[in-house]
Amino acid sequence: MRRLMRCLVPLLAVVAAVVPAGPAAADPDSRILEVRPLDGRQLEVVVHSAAMNKPITLWMSHPGAGAPALYLLNAVDGGEDGGPWMRRTDVAEFFADKNVNVIVPMGGRASYYTDWLRDDPVLGRNQWTTFLTRELPPLLEGRFGMTGRNAVAGLSMSATSALNLATGAPGLYQAVGAYSGCPRTSDSVAQAYVSSQLAVFGANAANMWGGPESPAWAEHDPMLNAERLRGVALYVSSGTGAPGEHDTIGDRGIDGNPARLLDRMLVGGVMETVIGGCTRPFVDRLHQLGIPVTANLRPAGTHAWTYWEDDVHLSWPLFAAAIGA
Repeated sequence: MRRLMRCLVPLLAVVAAVVPAGPAAADPDSRILEVRPLDGRQLEVVVHSAAMNKPITLWMSHPGAGAPALYLLNAVDGGEDGGPWMRRTDVAEFFADKNVNVIVPMGGRASYYTDWLRDDPVLGRNQWTTFLTRELPPLLEGRFGMTGRNAVAGLSMSATSALNLATGAPGLYQAVGAYSGCPRTSDSVAQAYVSSQLAVFGANAANMWGGPESPAWAEHDPMLNAERLRGVALYVSSGTGAPGEHDTIGDRGIDGNPARLLDRMLVGGVMETVIGGCTRPFVDRLHQLGIPVTANLRPAGTHAWTYWEDDVHLSWPLFAAAIGA
């Protein structure tokens, strides 16, 4: 119930109210520290980020040399609390026979996977754009024989991040998936939404992109920078917040627990209502610009992992064609 209230109060306030700067050059001290075999083609890879001066652990599904890459970004908890992609969905099994390296960075809670203007007293140093676009790809491509063609996808918080990574690093990603994320950041309602997500983890959004008048908010607004997505294969999804096919007592993540179902219907419903209100205008904007997009605007559905598992399956053919998997 405490989680319910701390998430619901700021989000209800948001409902009532209803080109990112290039990353710095990577330090040559970034390096792969360790590669640990897991089951089958799965690996745990530890990489030192010079920009953040700390080790970052990755989960990888590696098919062998000569394959492209799909980066999957975790939710607002960075995969630390509720669990990462491979614990909460079937991505390990789904990609087990596919010619693609799947990379899930661990960590980055409440960071928007961006480069922060200042270190945060709670979160510390966040330079995720530099890590993900400058430090990590050449290290993985050199060690694992990747092709240099990439896709990136995120959910909730990191859906916005995936779009921003693509606009901020032209040519790095050939495909982007934004699952149930708000692709707006710079207007007052969007700023309140972003700030509420960070506040749940005790972080200050002013340390990320500055005060409300700072130009960094507009620089990281996919709606304003949509033109920079031209030529990228795009998959965008959202629900409406109304109960959908996965919002049942027997769904994975609810597992017969009425309290979890209530949490999903209230918190997850409100969140997806907000996100649906962001996503539909974004899709309209892409259409106005003549930028192709595969839009899965569900007529129902809350903010839940089983919908995002569906999105991975549905977006994969688009990604595979774009990156040559």
